[in-house]
Amino acid sequence: MKAEMVKLEHNGIHFKVARPRLAEIAIATLLAGSLPPAANVQQVEPTAIPGLGEYWPGQGGYNAGLVAARGDVPAHYLIVAKEDVGNHEWGGRGIDLVSTSKTNGNLNTDLMCYEETVYPAASACAAHEADGHSDFYLPACAELYHCWVNVPDLFAKDTWYWSSSQRSADTAFFMYFDDGGQHYYGKHNEFRVRPVRRFFI
Repeated sequence: MKAEMVKLEHNGIHFKVARPRLAEIAIATLLAGSLPPAANVQQVEPTAIPGLGEYWPGQGGYNAGLVAARGDVPAHYLIVAKEDVGNHEWGGRGIDLVSTSKTNGNLNTDLMCYEETVYPAASACAAHEADGHSDFYLPACAELYHCWVNVPDLFAKDTWYWSSSQRSADTAFFMYFDDGGQHYYGKHNEFRVRPVRRFFI
């Protein structure tokens, strides 16, 4: 015996459904609505965000805090590598890299790593890998200041740290974490280097 068909319309679309099937759909809808949400949808726990200065498992370093969106770079967490990667020259003395940024170290590092001239500080950061991540870079001067505000204890207090921000053809900016001082010095000098990376959420 052929099941009786019922004509339905939704948003201008007409279709037919067998009456028994329509009853099954109605019952399933009622049951689904009466069950608690946890029975219908797998609840996903929000990602736990470590406190400032705490290691972020799987991200290759420590949480240095949220960085607001700027230009075409969305908001992100700045991750500081677990340790310094030595003392290195900034490099490129006498070469004016006019497009280096005071805020975007990732852009600066990419620029320096694609140049024919050797930039040891940026190259050391770009070569760093941790927790499967290979997108580390030499932080810009604003990013180093962000670290001094949020996580100064992750850095040595008896040395200077290179930023990837150039001051002139012969000088670049550095950060001193003992007192938060920023200044510039000759690119031929060897200063401490600490890689960072971004974690977008």
